[in-house]
Amino acid sequence: MTTACGGSGGTPPELRETRYGTVRGTDDSATSGTYAWKGVPYAQPPVGALRWQPPAEPAVWTGERNATQFGSACLQMGRIYGPGANNRFDDTIGQTLNTPLGSEDCLTLNIWRPASQQDNLPVLVFIHGGSAISGYTADPVYDGAALAKSANAIVVTANYRLDVLGYLQLPALHAGNSGGSAGSAYTGNYALLDIVQALRFVQGNITRFGGNAGNVTLMGQSAGAINALALLTAPQASGLFHKLVPISGGISLASNLPAGSIPTLNPAARYATQASQLLAHLAVADGLAPALPEAQTLVAGWTPAQVAGYLRGKDARVILQTVLAKGLTGSGPIPDGVVVPSDPITEIAAGRYQKVPVLSGYTAEEGKLFAPFLVLLGGKPGMKINDADRFAMMQRFDPNAPPTLTVADILDASYLPVTAPSTGYNARTQLLGNVFIGASRDNLLNALRSQQSNVWNYQFNWAQQPVPWNDVYGAAHAFDLPFVFGNFGPSVFAKATNSMANQPGRLALSRAMMDSLRAFVHTGDPNNATLGQTWQPWPRKIIFDADQKAARLSVQ
Repeated sequence: MTTACGGSGGTPPELRETRYGTVRGTDDSATSGTYAWKGVPYAQPPVGALRWQPPAEPAVWTGERNATQFGSACLQMGRIYGPGANNRFDDTIGQTLNTPLGSEDCLTLNIWRPASQQDNLPVLVFIHGGSAISGYTADPVYDGAALAKSANAIVVTANYRLDVLGYLQLPALHAGNSGGSAGSAYTGNYALLDIVQALRFVQGNITRFGGNAGNVTLMGQSAGAINALALLTAPQASGLFHKLVPISGGISLASNLPAGSIPTLNPAARYATQASQLLAHLAVADGLAPALPEAQTLVAGWTPAQVAGYLRGKDARVILQTVLAKGLTGSGPIPDGVVVPSDPITEIAAGRYQKVPVLSGYTAEEGKLFAPFLVLLGGKPGMKINDADRFAMMQRFDPNAPPTLTVADILDASYLPVTAPSTGYNARTQLLGNVFIGASRDNLLNALRSQQSNVWNYQFNWAQQPVPWNDVYGAAHAFDLPFVFGNFGPSVFAKATNSMANQPGRLALSRAMMDSLRAFVHTGDPNNATLGQTWQPWPRKIIFDADQKAARLSVQ
């Protein structure tokens, strides 16, 4: 009989029982010191009649299910943060930009645990970023083996529906819905319900992998952090997690922020407009109306059953292509009052949310990853090369050779020199980061701090990349993730980031960050001996930095 920690009575440790059937993972104890299970379904495929429905529990299977390969990425349009043609990091990522990739049959999760007999381990559930329109758990940066071993914890990563397949404010799709996890009220937050379902899977099954279902930390980065923060105020997620690690996220509406800020949350009305325009554009493309005004009149007269039947009958790849081609982009949690309150910050400030310990993180130069969005500040896009050329340039780059590239090869001349006051790349991207992420950070953490004392914050300052990437990226959005996961192997930015020269300081900084996360998932407090000082709660913060040789940590 398989025990919680496996391996007894001659049962191999990679063989575990779930409520739905047996899974056989991999015994990686000789290489990474972990056991792993990949591609485990936590819900039925959201296809056909289940498209735009709350996730349904997986069907039971008989025999052993192979759990040695990542499940498919969720359907998305190709970006440099996406899965490429092969659901892994390879050169096809740069060759498949703006083309549909992945599958609707994608609701799987992955589990890593230390190769030990220990039970009752804390559980860390990670939600990937990607603007809620891209990303995949097979991204090598998100491999959970090193973190599971370092933190002595179980690490879970989960795919969730993306783009308008995951967030669509169109109540007509609710016609005939049997209720599901959303109850009788309509919500378009299918992606959030996917994450809730993944957390329910953890509650019901993680004991069999040696995990403690009463000690679950929910962690997300960027869009993943926004999703995780949304679940702080979602009644559907109550009791499903006990600590929160939002990295570079926020949950603020424009009305919560100073004038000129770019909100991390948009009102439900914006998503309702997106949905109605999408439906009309599809009708025009199918020849059902000659132009958009006539199509809008036509679809407004459809019954809910007609709307649902029409959209569920469409090729989902065509739907995503239409969203991109018609400029209907923008996805994320919908504050519909069903899953997400109409104003989550107000709810938090009033104490109506899950009060759990919070370890938040942000980077010092968030805006440098969003250089194309410098147009929002009235200038040109920050980079003069497109994403395909940038991807290829990074993959050809030798971080250990004398530099041949310069910032002028990558950045628009209007932002050079990068250090120019006011007009330089550093100043403009800092302003972008302040209005896009900084304002939401302060709004969120101040609201939380008004209700609880156990709120910590870090700022990631590391910018030791080889020239010219130290200026192009520096401490950009998402560049703390390899340090948190301990993964510096091949990935989108690895060659532009990781050199032999910066390796000693880089690894020392990663150790400090991983030890802090270990402390937090075990105790709810990130303080640990590696820091050499006391990390005080917000509004204080710890600066995670390093030179080329050693970590440089300080509390501000």
